[in-house]
Amino acid sequence: MGKELGVALIGTGFMGKAHALAWRAVKAVFDTDVTPRLEVLCEQPMVKAQPMAKQFGFARATDDWRAAISDPAVDVVSITTPNKLHADMVIAAAKAGKHIWCEKPLAVNLEDARAMARAVEKAGVAAVCGYNYTQNPTFLHAVELIEQGTIGRLIHFRGIVDEDYQADPNTPWTWRSLRAEAGLGVLGDLTCHLISMANRLMGPPTVVAADMQTVHRTRPLEDGSGTAEVENEDIASALLRFESGAQGVISSSRVAWGRKNRLSFEVHGDKGMICFDQERMNELQLYVAAGPIATQGFKTILTGPEHPHYARFNPAPGHTLGFQDQKTIEAAAAIAMIYGRRSTGVGMQEALLIEETIYDISRLAARGKGS
Repeated sequence: MGKELGVALIGTGFMGKAHALAWRAVKAVFDTDVTPRLEVLCEQPMVKAQPMAKQFGFARATDDWRAAISDPAVDVVSITTPNKLHADMVIAAAKAGKHIWCEKPLAVNLEDARAMARAVEKAGVAAVCGYNYTQNPTFLHAVELIEQGTIGRLIHFRGIVDEDYQADPNTPWTWRSLRAEAGLGVLGDLTCHLISMANRLMGPPTVVAADMQTVHRTRPLEDGSGTAEVENEDIASALLRFESGAQGVISSSRVAWGRKNRLSFEVHGDKGMICFDQERMNELQLYVAAGPIATQGFKTILTGPEHPHYARFNPAPGHTLGFQDQKTIEAAAAIAMIYGRRSTGVGMQEALLIEETIYDISRLAARGKGS
């Protein structure tokens, strides 16, 4: 007999909708014995919560997140709110014995992130953090190739993550510019994704050196009444060293004109190289130094049914998957973790490691500026 999993969703923005779609799709895609039951949606005000619950397919609505968490019909809570609210919600959910799917970053400071991890460990609940790019079939195949020794001993990692959503100096000031509301800037919003991938590919990193910069120190207020200070960083770079001894270099920017979601990496081995760019998320570039030099070159691998999870969505190779499909895979990973099965999800302790790494970058960068 199948199991049912009561779901609460807190927040209905970009990620809230992504979670709702993933919970609705996961059983059809993965043929799991678990049926998500969409119980309660939380949003404020109530006049917004009610139509959103109807649109997303939830049984009822509330404007009280504590009521959503404590609801006896709820087994797992999706938390897709602004960053500053994550800690209180995750800790409350853990204390209530509810499983958790929380978007990244964990919190607006490292102390809160550690408190979240302690609460989850003490409660013994499952907690998945929203690093969906690690669920891409292309990325999972890259991990397999490395584990198989296809490119040999790992010696170097290069990673870039760039977007241009803050490139225009006239883009209005928002809560994302405040440390108390958002925490770190590009480090917490984008770099953490790159660290999540580097950690899976290379192992845990140590930050050797770092730098960061706020390019646009102020931004205009939306109502035209003046400007407000930007408190966090627009650009960050770091040198890394992995436990294996391999080196790494990463760079990230939220002010890179023309870049929409450039999340790319190169993994260098002593027998070859793997290259990837999320803007072309269904392609992997592989170079293997074998055979006559005249015939060596990069090979483009298009994702297909032979790669992890792809066949769940599509039987035809090269027909491509998308961002939302990654969230559906992540929902399946959350279910697997909840029921103690093998899971590719990023759990709370791994998410904390990512958080500690980005705060190490921030700390070393500030020290370099004499702060």
